[in-house]
Amino acid sequence: MKILNDWTAIDRRVAIWSALGTLLFGLLYAPTLVAAFVSAGNVNDPLTDPYLGILEVQIILMAPLMVVMMVAVHSYALQGARMYSLSALGFMILCAGVTTGVHFVELTVARRIDPASMPGYSQLFSWEWPSVIYALDILAWDWFFGLSMLLAASVFKGGKLRTCVRACMILSGTLSMAGLLGAALGGMQLRNIGIAGYAVVFPVVCLLLALVFIRSRPLPEGRTKTG
Repeated sequence: MKILNDWTAIDRRVAIWSALGTLLFGLLYAPTLVAAFVSAGNVNDPLTDPYLGILEVQIILMAPLMVVMMVAVHSYALQGARMYSLSALGFMILCAGVTTGVHFVELTVARRIDPASMPGYSQLFSWEWPSVIYALDILAWDWFFGLSMLLAASVFKGGKLRTCVRACMILSGTLSMAGLLGAALGGMQLRNIGIAGYAVVFPVVCLLLALVFIRSRPLPEGRTKTG
């Protein structure tokens, strides 16, 4: 039996559904991204509509769920790990806020500006490196998201399932942060390492988290029995 802080039946339900909701959008993201690459004929050219717009809407919808899921991780954490879980939540909030801002601007502003009429448009709004929008999204996913995963991994110790969550979080965070090499070296092909971290491994993390939350058993006085 593990004694958790303020872990109630409502917390458990919200935790499960936030993890499953994030998983759903993660599963939708991957095939849309593959379709975009197939349409472009390679993985190096910037993505184009309609696939880019679909991905941006998916990210905006997924971002709040990611934050709520990390709130659940913090609520689930034992007292000794709550500094790590709270830090992970903070970095996930930064990730969600920055990437939501980026894609909201892209959807509502960038598409309404004629690139030919605005000097420096590509350096501000395009997905060709270097650009401000691109740099901010890299900051969100490769840095803030990567830090969130690595810190959250400290919450999950003991038991096969929690060990799997820990390992996948470490892998997701490490790959995401490795994607920073693309920006540092100016080789955007290296960014695909980061994409693997948050588009391939992260959905596995969400699935495993959902299973951890499903197996939890809230008891009176904030206690829970975990499997």
